[in-house]
Amino acid sequence: MVIKVAANHLQSIRTHAESTYPNECCGLLMGEIAGDIKTLVEVWPTENAWNPEVVETLPEMEFGDRLDRSKRDRFFIAPSAMLKAMKQGRDRNLTIIGIYHSHPDHPAIPSKCDRALAWPQYSYIIVSVRQGKAQDLNNWSLDGDGDFQSEEIITLPSTQVKK
Repeated sequence: MVIKVAANHLQSIRTHAESTYPNECCGLLMGEIAGDIKTLVEVWPTENAWNPEVVETLPEMEFGDRLDRSKRDRFFIAPSAMLKAMKQGRDRNLTIIGIYHSHPDHPAIPSKCDRALAWPQYSYIIVSVRQGKAQDLNNWSLDGDGDFQSEEIITLPSTQVKK
């Protein structure tokens, strides 16, 4: 798979990540899928809903470390936000094609928690934010074995992706 993304969408993700630093930001990638190509049409920022109660609702998973973390190093998109995106997207012939989030003062590579909460059909854009400034931005997807693999981003001029 490959994801086509307009330059302004990548800038929106970076700006969102910088605005929430030192906490993680998160949001949905709304678009279309045709064959092996995902096309991002809209970036939908969401609230980072991670809190101690979220941990209690998650099934037993192997995160590789403590679950009692904070928004500084965890993110969670509320099911109600996902449902709203699905409904509004359906009305516009868009679907959730992925999720983005930031890693404050850490590399833009998936964590064990990211892996434990990931869904196979989605792209996962992660942006590293160092001292409040967005740095590296990488895209990932799960392979058939459930491991993250790098997924190519094709950056298009902002005028080429419209709905």
